[in-house]
Amino acid sequence: MHVMIFGAGYSGKAIGQFLTSGGHRVCGTTRSAEKATTLGEFGIAPLLFDGRTLTPELRAELASVTHLVQSIAPGRDGDPLIRLFREAELKALMPKLEWIGYLSTVGVYGDHSGTWVDENTELKPVSQRSVERVEAELAWQALAAESGIPLAILRLSGIYGPGRNAFVNLANGTARRLVKKDQVFNRIRVEDIAGATAFLGERREPGTFNVTDNEPCPPQDVVAEAARLMGVEPPPEQPFETAELSLMARSFYGENKRVSNVRLKQLGFAFRFGDYRQSLRDLWQSDSWNKAGPTAFS
Repeated sequence: MHVMIFGAGYSGKAIGQFLTSGGHRVCGTTRSAEKATTLGEFGIAPLLFDGRTLTPELRAELASVTHLVQSIAPGRDGDPLIRLFREAELKALMPKLEWIGYLSTVGVYGDHSGTWVDENTELKPVSQRSVERVEAELAWQALAAESGIPLAILRLSGIYGPGRNAFVNLANGTARRLVKKDQVFNRIRVEDIAGATAFLGERREPGTFNVTDNEPCPPQDVVAEAARLMGVEPPPEQPFETAELSLMARSFYGENKRVSNVRLKQLGFAFRFGDYRQSLRDLWQSDSWNKAGPTAFS
């Protein structure tokens, strides 16, 4: 495969490193030359993209791309690639393209009062950013259908992994145990995002898939388990209602659901980190919890 990752951030770097370890060629975009220098450490050939214009270098690379991964979040003006790809005509821009992967979010489901949701559940986005994700999903579905290219939408839950987890928060003093009655969240290790993207891309699999762990749980339980493994006292429980939170942080607690990953597992994908206990134990025992370099995703 020749893979182009638009928006090679935390998840994109993990995807790139996973694919390059399998012998695939991977390119990735970033907005700054400074960030571009770090992509090579993950085996990703860097390209600059400002979100508005396809440079000659980027167009030349796209001509041989077989697999596209879109990881750039949409804004109020929609998905930045949709307009560009329509203007340039997707098939003309990428004549060898065989598959598109769009990284979305389980936020598109909105609030379901803690009940289980799957890929067939009605979408009821609450926040503006989730509304924009639904619009982006629909735009990609339309473009893929017009172009005759398989599209996989990967709906991701809360992303964590090396360098971004409860251990880091405990170490730097920012961990909190907010308690809201009956509130649960799903989460996903970044390595499993990488594995799922590669799994679907290699099969050129179309469809919508929840990429999430097996065990939705109260967020304070994750902090308590990380503190236990570290051998430190967890922060005291704090009622959500009286906590000082940003509007964005508070909005996350306005959505309560349990997200099923059955569809992806039925295809044959095996999650490396099926629940937070197993995952936290791995991060702690492997001493990778505070790492953000290439070895973190090996």
